[in-house]
Amino acid sequence: MCLSIPSKVVEIHSDETVTVDTLGVKRRVSCHLISDPLAIGDFVLIHIGFVMNKIDHKDAQESLDLYRQIVTAMQLESEQ
Repeated sequence: MCLSIPSKVVEIHSDETVTVDTLGVKRRVSCHLISDPLAIGDFVLIHIGFVMNKIDHKDAQESLDLYRQIVTAMQLESEQ
């Protein structure tokens, strides 16, 4: 099973790659598999280093909020 965390486009490069921010971690990924144009601020889903699709900002924020809640709950559980 693979979970794809919404990633925000923070930089666009001339070689069909973008830099994304995934919960504070920045990395460069390929746009070779997506035909939609991307802009800084767009949210995307990534699989093995490739942007697979662009997602709605509202959906991305809801998913990110849930991931943050899960991380917080796991941290609290490990402290017990």
